[in-house]
Amino acid sequence: MNERIRFYVGLDVHKESIAIAYAQADSREEPRFLGATPYSVIALTKALAKLGQPGELSVVHEAGPLGYGLVRALRARGYATEVIAPSRVARHPADRIKTDRRDALLLARLHRAGELTAITVPEPQDEALRDLVRTREDAMNDLRRARQRLRAFLLRQGRSYMGRRWGPAHERFLSTLQFEDPAHHIAFTEYRLDVRFSTERVARLDGALREQAATWRFLPLVQALMTLRGIEFLSGITIVAELGDLHRFPHPRDLMGYLGLVPGEHSSGGTRQQGALTKTGNGHVRRILIEAAWNYRFTPRVGESLQPRLQGQPRQRVETAWKAQVRLCHRFRRLRARGLHHNKVCAAIARELCGFIWDIGRQVVIA
Repeated sequence: MNERIRFYVGLDVHKESIAIAYAQADSREEPRFLGATPYSVIALTKALAKLGQPGELSVVHEAGPLGYGLVRALRARGYATEVIAPSRVARHPADRIKTDRRDALLLARLHRAGELTAITVPEPQDEALRDLVRTREDAMNDLRRARQRLRAFLLRQGRSYMGRRWGPAHERFLSTLQFEDPAHHIAFTEYRLDVRFSTERVARLDGALREQAATWRFLPLVQALMTLRGIEFLSGITIVAELGDLHRFPHPRDLMGYLGLVPGEHSSGGTRQQGALTKTGNGHVRRILIEAAWNYRFTPRVGESLQPRLQGQPRQRVETAWKAQVRLCHRFRRLRARGLHHNKVCAAIARELCGFIWDIGRQVVIA
């Protein structure tokens, strides 16, 4: 415990207000409610000044939709401030009353007891690039939905295309379609334009990502992860933008648990019962790794797409990537031979892939 800290402060932060509670250090007294202020750094620091100097306070608030502006502003003013993972805040099952006051008091009490788990606050540039990555992911989801709407419309009209869709041949097929009813033709044109605009948006964001990544401090880590089979530029930059510096995970099991790729467990006495994946933590990276795991169903090899990504990488890193490919390809075939469903196999491979990502990530020194 920091001897300088006099009060542990819990903030319940909302768009328009901040509820403040505090617990005195080295005391068993119940936390007290200081009051509520408008959502304003000036108003908040004025209220906190009633408790003491910035160096005498340790402040926490839960992560939420308001981002990291508040924690950065408080840190810039000298307050020791952490953002807490809401899923890790212990709440009594019998407590059915929830108010801003109670939430702030709970945070202050648990903070004094050292029972809160802080999350990593990204640097502004890292957060900006992560937002760009998520924007591209949203655009890709919009494109998938636009394509599905067009396919559903054509299916209703009996105009399904049997070949490979969305390529040049498919575009030529769409250009030949005619409809007797003008309303159908208008609907078809709108659906097709939606697909085209969504495709162009994804292409713009792909270019923007590559442009911004060229000067990003984590670019060497992205390039290092691209030595792994199934992880190309978009996958690599998504993983790094979401996870940041992998040195913050002491053990690969910590990374696996953070991504929700470990099985749940409900054991008692001498009985051990494991269930489905916990699926806690970052779902963006979990999806990327599940998709990457599917690439290990083939025989290990360095193909045309992988070979350029290995150029200029240290020997140790290339050897680690090859070791991962040999092991995971063999394990994929072995699990399938046991009759496991391919979804379970991909989850198992993704979990092991985490270990190799952790290993390679620890080899890269971030400036």
